[in-house]
Amino acid sequence: MPNTAPPNRPLRPLIVFGTRPEAIKMSPVILECQRRPAQVAPIVCSTGQHREMLAQVLGYFGITPDIDLGLMKPGQTLTGLTAACLEAVDSVIVDQKPDCVVVQGDTTTVMAAAMAAFYHRVPIVHVEAGLRTGDLMAPWPEEFNRRVAGIITKLHCAPTQRSADALLAEGVDAKNIRITGNTVIDALLHSVEKERNEDAKWRAEYPAATADSVVLITGHRRENFGPGMASILDAIADLARLHPETQFIYPVHLNPNVKGPVHERLAGLENVHLVPPADYPQFVWLMDRASVVLTDSGGVQEEAPSLGNAVLVTREKTERPEAVEAGLAELVGTNRELIVRRVSESLVVAAKKTRSERASQVVDNPYGDGKAAARIVDWMIEDCQRMN
Repeated sequence: MPNTAPPNRPLRPLIVFGTRPEAIKMSPVILECQRRPAQVAPIVCSTGQHREMLAQVLGYFGITPDIDLGLMKPGQTLTGLTAACLEAVDSVIVDQKPDCVVVQGDTTTVMAAAMAAFYHRVPIVHVEAGLRTGDLMAPWPEEFNRRVAGIITKLHCAPTQRSADALLAEGVDAKNIRITGNTVIDALLHSVEKERNEDAKWRAEYPAATADSVVLITGHRRENFGPGMASILDAIADLARLHPETQFIYPVHLNPNVKGPVHERLAGLENVHLVPPADYPQFVWLMDRASVVLTDSGGVQEEAPSLGNAVLVTREKTERPEAVEAGLAELVGTNRELIVRRVSESLVVAAKKTRSERASQVVDNPYGDGKAAARIVDWMIEDCQRMN
């Protein structure tokens, strides 16, 4: 980083996020910064890309943004969001004069905030750097977003060796890459035991999840909209009829491209429960209760294997292959027959285990050990001190 943080004052990183997954994964970094006030004075900025979902997560972790840009608008296009985010973060950088800008992952907020920082020659710290599928259209537009951010990043915080290798293959200098682990495991460790202690409360809110056999479903990827989503939903309907003893719980994303088809194809099935998007603590508890998780979410691919679940990923490609290679997750794409077959087989296997056998502590997770945030903040401080 440039010599912008004098030795007599704390480092001032501008930490920018806009969606719920970003907030979950950035919260451990913010909390770690706040634990070191003599060394770091974070400026927390929410773009509000997912306003309602963001508020839930931030409240849970006890974080109040210093700046809330409130960019979310009904029917907003990616182009409109990108333009608004770029201009708004640009103004924040001019006003706050941060020492660096910290972004996480691969959202529109990440790409636009990184670009704004680059235009002002402010160093970029990229949390969860180096994830790649090699296909710009899968996931879309996330693969593009993270590649753009990666080109202009100073400190690449890679969650795994594979991510680090991807960056090296793209020509990133090794001294600008560190394997930190993924902060999503930090957040999960913070939350899972806490929510197990709230078991009675969550049982009352989600009575279907008290069944012995539970499938938790998420789905919101743009590349699955249309025929792919229809195929996944038809598979879920098939499974509900094949396994009447199993409860299928689907927190339905608010996007009309998801909500409409889901209710059209699954409403009315007795053992399919279409519920509102779950707050982070509820979702952690639901993952912990599930026998099988059927998901297209990147974060869930990282979290769920730690909780003893079978994880089936409704994507053709994943930028998180470590769990697949470790036998902790499986790609099933949008193929109706394959989804039905593999979920059915996974339910049979899960039925042979007690819940205590499935619900394990977070150990041997390829994505981290719960100390990623400390490593990231250590590196930010170290790099600043080196430049001074």
